[in-house]
Amino acid sequence: MINNMRYITLAVLLGLFPLASSAEEVNVYSGRKEALIKPLFDEYTKETGIRVNLVTGKADALIKRLELEGEKSPADLLLTVDAGRLYRAQELGLLQVTSSAVLDEVVPENYRDPQGYWYGLSIRARVIVHSRTRIEPAQLSDYEALAGPVWHNQLCVRSSSNIYNQSLVASMLAHHGREETESWIGGLVGNFARDPKGGDRDQIKAVAAGQCNLALVNTYYLAGMLSSGIDAEVDAANQVALFWPNQEGRGAHVNISGAGVTRSARHKTAAISLLEYLVSIPAQEWYGKTNREFPVREGVAGDDILQSWGAFKADDLNLAILGEQNQAAVRAMDRAGWK
Repeated sequence: MINNMRYITLAVLLGLFPLASSAEEVNVYSGRKEALIKPLFDEYTKETGIRVNLVTGKADALIKRLELEGEKSPADLLLTVDAGRLYRAQELGLLQVTSSAVLDEVVPENYRDPQGYWYGLSIRARVIVHSRTRIEPAQLSDYEALAGPVWHNQLCVRSSSNIYNQSLVASMLAHHGREETESWIGGLVGNFARDPKGGDRDQIKAVAAGQCNLALVNTYYLAGMLSSGIDAEVDAANQVALFWPNQEGRGAHVNISGAGVTRSARHKTAAISLLEYLVSIPAQEWYGKTNREFPVREGVAGDDILQSWGAFKADDLNLAILGEQNQAAVRAMDRAGWK
């Protein structure tokens, strides 16, 4: 009996036996930090009785984990940021088509995969921030103008390995084609005030410190600094102002956090139910107030900071294109010397 028990224990550890499952649970691999998503899952469990088992980690690592686990993966739902990553998971065959009248009605077409492999849950915009004292808003216009010689040695931005920058370049490729976009990247790189380093908050701090006058950042980083309660972060954030680019044209570049049902999902119905909950009005309000991202559901207001920035025109490009153009964007950035 003891030997049998040892064998069973070893078999479970080695994954020889499938994990016990229940119809009343859903397993989520999340590229979002636990604090940014677990309260919503807890509320969903309270309302439905369906338990959410959460695994968090770096998005690329979770995608690789899904790939290695294959059909044996316990994950039912992959939740991550940036349409480019969701498209990569789709291309690797890690997601399956989802059919939901609720999701199709609530999530605008440009914020979801045309075939139903993934859906946007919140919106983030990549914008220009500038020094309040050294730059006047009237000097700014669009992303394209940032490559002009007037901005020589004035721009801070993170590295080309960052998916947010890759998606911005992918959107430029979609709108302008390779030749024009590569010319733009070359001009942009020529205007860098320093070699790319750090995250978006570091770019904001660099503008505040006078290391550069402009930076490209996602809006929620600025909102997070303003609301952080950390004196140094609040002070730095108050020294910059947000500018919405391309308002006279196609609109500001936007991206999403989103999710898709995995190919291996054993609890598909529960996974779809959770996705539908995440686009409900209460969940969308929570996204706006807690994560300070723009709700994907129309008619839901963001928090006070988001509202203080006013309404803006967003690019209506279908975000699946960001994934389709990702590798071309990476190659273009490499050729232009964007480190």
